[in-house]
Amino acid sequence: MEKTHQKKYYKHTPFSNVHLRIYLAIILGQFTSGYAIKVSGTAIAEAQKYLQISSSWIGLIGAGTLIGLAGSVFVGKISDNIGRRRLLLVNMYILTIISLCQLFTSNLWLTLIFRIIIGLMIAIDYTVGNTLLIEWLPFKESGKMQSHLIIYWVLGFIIAYFSGALITGFDSLTWKLIMASPAIPGVITAVFRSFAKLPASPSWLVNQGKPKKAQRIIQKHLGFKWGISKKQRKQVTKPSPVFSWTILFSKKYIRQTIVGGVFYASQSFTFFGISIFLPILVTKMGISNTDLVGYLYNGCMLVGVLLGIRIFRNISRRHFLVGDFILAAVCLLVLSLWSSIPKGMSLLIFSFFSIVLSIGLVIDYPYTSELFDSNVRGTGVGMVVTLSRVGAAAGTFLLPVITNGLGVKASMLLCGLVLLLSGIFCFAFAPETSLRHSEKLTSEQ
Repeated sequence: MEKTHQKKYYKHTPFSNVHLRIYLAIILGQFTSGYAIKVSGTAIAEAQKYLQISSSWIGLIGAGTLIGLAGSVFVGKISDNIGRRRLLLVNMYILTIISLCQLFTSNLWLTLIFRIIIGLMIAIDYTVGNTLLIEWLPFKESGKMQSHLIIYWVLGFIIAYFSGALITGFDSLTWKLIMASPAIPGVITAVFRSFAKLPASPSWLVNQGKPKKAQRIIQKHLGFKWGISKKQRKQVTKPSPVFSWTILFSKKYIRQTIVGGVFYASQSFTFFGISIFLPILVTKMGISNTDLVGYLYNGCMLVGVLLGIRIFRNISRRHFLVGDFILAAVCLLVLSLWSSIPKGMSLLIFSFFSIVLSIGLVIDYPYTSELFDSNVRGTGVGMVVTLSRVGAAAGTFLLPVITNGLGVKASMLLCGLVLLLSGIFCFAFAPETSLRHSEKLTSEQ
């Protein structure tokens, strides 16, 4: 048997069965997450036929899942302490059970609590799932495959829209069935993960002072010629010091934390605020055929993500971020400031906006992971996701209220200004991680 110091670094291995199992487990989680987030808007629109629901409650129920997602910072910290695998084995079972609980209540407070718990379970996939993935995927595949994750999230988001349209004929039970429907992809994901035998993260084990265990896991799944890196072998075999999440605001990490939080929160503010309550916004725009616009918007989302993956491979992270923010902002500012815009032109610009905004989703997972090193990656990604979901919850809560009170153009103007200011901020402060990532690959060999 080869000696440990002769092993090749496992992050340079070809894509193999263990990578596929992990990737499929995360893909299923992404699909379920996108689906579970979207259904609330459709369900609440249906519930309004049977319940008296104020604009504030519409916003709160819509934002409930996103409020739960704000717990990502705690989830990330837990995963840095106890590992990634354990959390991913239980979260989808809990999501399934809580989704089914929504069948048995019409109480808005209980519904809100259930939505928050579901959001917390999704936070595990957002934070822990992506962290486990980046710590196992080969370097050559990592950026590309992470950027592809958003396809499956968007598919879940879109299919939730169609499911909401298809679940009909159950009278006052209809909206509850829509709310409970994430239980189906949830249980499929949970069962798959139980049988897929997800491995622990070698990088996490090394950081816990367990390099020999990391070595055994690598050899079990990849073969005896692969192992941890030279840098990891030199690491003292003691657990990494326990740190507080406040380290993310230290001199070493504060720039990454603020940039990640600002870009993700601003994007989420607009995306979720508009996407979840699309029927309300479209009606206020004076377009009567809301179903047609819904199909068009969701179709443009998928086109945008597929186009974004291609663009992502060919330009720097900074150019991707800044360009997408500015272009999306221009679309919304035109829609909000052009007072006599023809309906056809309005629909055309809105469709183009949905493509541009969806292009920007592609960078979410790779960029947030690349901002932080493995010692704090779980906590760092968790913090960024938390900040993003504060933005998402704010957008989801505020947009229905602003639209009903001040009109749809005021909502569009607010979203446009948020995107514009974020683009300027990223131009000034966002680090270029693609080059840094490439340099890190070489240094860790």
